[in-house]
Amino acid sequence: MFDSLSEKLNNAFKRFRSKGKLTEADVREGMREVRQALLEADVNYKVTKDFIKTVTERAVGSEVMESLLPGQQIVKIVHEELIRLMGDANSKLVISPKPPTVVMMVGLQGSGKTTHCAKLAGMYKRQGKRPLLVACDVYRPAAIDQLKVVGAQVDVPVFDMGQGNPVEIAKAGLAHANRYGHDMVFIDTAGRLQIDETLMQELEKIKAATNPTEILLVVDAMIGQESVNVASSFNEKLDITGVILSKLDGDTRGGAALATRYVTGKPIKFVGTGEKLDAIEPFYPDRMASRILGMGDVLTLIEKAQQSIDEKKAAELERKLRENTFTLNDYLDQFRQIRNMGSLEQLVSMIPGMKPGALKDAKFDEKALNRTEAIILSMTPQEREHPDILSGSRRKRIAAGSGTSVEEVNRVMKQYDQMNKMIRQFSGQFAGKKGRRKMKMPFGLG
Repeated sequence: MFDSLSEKLNNAFKRFRSKGKLTEADVREGMREVRQALLEADVNYKVTKDFIKTVTERAVGSEVMESLLPGQQIVKIVHEELIRLMGDANSKLVISPKPPTVVMMVGLQGSGKTTHCAKLAGMYKRQGKRPLLVACDVYRPAAIDQLKVVGAQVDVPVFDMGQGNPVEIAKAGLAHANRYGHDMVFIDTAGRLQIDETLMQELEKIKAATNPTEILLVVDAMIGQESVNVASSFNEKLDITGVILSKLDGDTRGGAALATRYVTGKPIKFVGTGEKLDAIEPFYPDRMASRILGMGDVLTLIEKAQQSIDEKKAAELERKLRENTFTLNDYLDQFRQIRNMGSLEQLVSMIPGMKPGALKDAKFDEKALNRTEAIILSMTPQEREHPDILSGSRRKRIAAGSGTSVEEVNRVMKQYDQMNKMIRQFSGQFAGKKGRRKMKMPFGLG
């Protein structure tokens, strides 16, 4: 999402890095480029103006002008001001001391409210909570059915009363949660294509009836500067407690992420990073600022790995590496664990030192992982455990069964053979180094 902004900001920083000593004129010229980069990224004009003013005032001070590395000092200041702009620190969802915690989800139609209700419910269910989804969008065709579908996918029950009164449904849903021991309630409210008085009155009544712990506004990150007006209107009427930015993985300019918190004064709490129901992350302003400036995001990368890696499988893999018994089934497990961490492009963008824009021409063939899986699954259990028996006729059968070509089957087998050679080289070292730190990452990631 931020590739274009990152590339433009880093081009502006080249002006500073190329000079051993900076004048005030150098700083102001460079800041003009930074301002242009922010405006082109759809950051609100007032937000941009205030941001540039603050950075410039700090940049022409003694901490930069008298620094041995003034270019790096300016990047440091921009990094700090980006963090301040987006909220200083991660803001967690407030959990009510007296259950249930009621989370009211609001936003325009198409922003992703229903999906993000399920995403959040699924996230907290994995943390041991007992969430309930309440269907209060009685106007959009199939909205209730959609909530039931995504609720089933994350194994969270849905309370609905059909096309009834949304306020009464919300109250009944809360009573149901109390009766059956649900400690979190996510209310999926109706949206409109644009803000109108009827919608706001209904939302205000639901708020009054349920006294929600949190009111989260779901903002489509792809609507650009309009997000400022949307956020301001909802905040003025409902006094929202936080924001969820959806579609952060989209091909957009990113201005919403930088402006929403500034305009409302309310924190961005979560970001949607994809279509899958586990593609949601807590929002960390410092990590986002680092991503924008091309500094990587190692902490999020580590967290993704920890969430995706099965500890038992990791221990079993370590044993197989020591004993040199790595099979195609193990090879397939590694592909699946990597894929569960997210898209390859997202993962690579979190690696420090990857310059913004460096990936824009790279071709990440996500479907290659699917083809590899199909090829291995088209083999018999015996073939997966003993790949050396794969004759030409067997490979032809596997290609036909997986919808690929013999060449692709051969390519997968070549990659597997190369990995096995590496394992044989290191297996002796693994066996002879008892007491060393145990492996925590899947092969190829650690």
